[in-house]
Amino acid sequence: MYIYAEKILLESGWAKQQTLHIENGIIVEVIKGYFEGAESVGVVIPGMINCHSHAFQRAFAGFSEIKRTGDDSFWSWREVMYHFLDKLGIEDVGIIARQLYIEMLKAGYTRVAEFHYLHFDKNLTSAATMAKTIFESAQQAGIGLTFLPVLYQYSGFGQKAPLSNQERFIHSVDEFNQLVTQCFEYTEIYKNTNVGIAPHSLRAVDKASLLSAVEHVRCLDKRAPIHIHIAEQQKEVDDCLSFYKKRPVQWLIDNVKLDEYWCLVHATHINEVERKAIINKKAVVGICPTTEANLGDGVFPTLEFVAEGGCFAIGSDSHISVNPTEELRWLEYAQRLVKQKRALLACTQQPSIGHFLWTQALAGGESVTKPNLGVLAVGKQADMLVLNSELLATFASDDEFILDSLVFASQSNMIKDVMVNGAWVIKNGHHKFEKQSRQDFSTLLSLFKNVT
Repeated sequence: MYIYAEKILLESGWAKQQTLHIENGIIVEVIKGYFEGAESVGVVIPGMINCHSHAFQRAFAGFSEIKRTGDDSFWSWREVMYHFLDKLGIEDVGIIARQLYIEMLKAGYTRVAEFHYLHFDKNLTSAATMAKTIFESAQQAGIGLTFLPVLYQYSGFGQKAPLSNQERFIHSVDEFNQLVTQCFEYTEIYKNTNVGIAPHSLRAVDKASLLSAVEHVRCLDKRAPIHIHIAEQQKEVDDCLSFYKKRPVQWLIDNVKLDEYWCLVHATHINEVERKAIINKKAVVGICPTTEANLGDGVFPTLEFVAEGGCFAIGSDSHISVNPTEELRWLEYAQRLVKQKRALLACTQQPSIGHFLWTQALAGGESVTKPNLGVLAVGKQADMLVLNSELLATFASDDEFILDSLVFASQSNMIKDVMVNGAWVIKNGHHKFEKQSRQDFSTLLSLFKNVT
């Protein structure tokens, strides 16, 4: 396959009139000029990586915006989530995941890290089948999948017994490791997938189980991604200080061998010492600005983290928004509001905010999902987006402004076509299963009443 682009963002920067030679989903050659027989497209950029997803939460995004008595926070939102998931069966989870993944593709995500903790059906059976449902949904949609089974054992620090509405999440470490092994077998069946793990949080696992799960997955894949919720809410930090006498990130750094394949999701409430330690360990922070804003979590110190050489990725988490440009826009805007200054997340070498955010989020996302993604270059997977040239022409469209216009200026979806692993999955803004998927999803939602 040959794809000719009038403009393309390559690893080295913007280039004009380039042809990509793609075989088995991989870019094997970049040819200057038009190669006879190539399919011609307009402006091409690499697809975005979504580092953090809870697929089933997409279905109750509109059910949780109700004012209740008392203080509303992440913890009260969690109760709504528990009530909702009690009603979900395996087939329901598949319907939601497929719809979500099609939405992600249309918005420009070409790979998703699925932080999967809804392991069991309503009868507490079929953890492997529930996992398989996610693999199948990703395959039907055509999105790349980094599957992260979640180790979840306790309801709080000190190995507190799980709550009754958490029972569908719970594994012993031996059961969990067996599930992880099973998921590695699924990667032999479902293309463009890989597996890591996700210890849910320090409040939900103990040290021995955490280390056992890490050792097991790293025996199967020495570069397996490992993701963990960390320091998302101030209450979590306070509880960790009370139990461990250390802040969450500090405890993790002191007790686990972090590396560039670890994703510390949120890490919202960290201090300077923790921030510098994350950077020193080369771990990636997974920031989810729209979810963190929706839940009232707080604002990650992105400016300081980036200025000191920290790596970040973005995720849509609860899917209150499924839009990478909105995540990146609010990553920058939150810093502007806190600092009362403009144009903050960039550098001397790359002064364009949009360009810096897009490429840096991809670099961090690649590190904690799959190692051949993130840029359009020889040897990399052909995950790319074709922008709508007509829409783009109504904004600043010189090379230096393209990604600024995409992230900050347009309120319309400028993604026209999407290629994943060398195959077109979105053409002219449409997916082949979108009508049926939307209908199934709508029918499912109509069955949920009084979920709040």
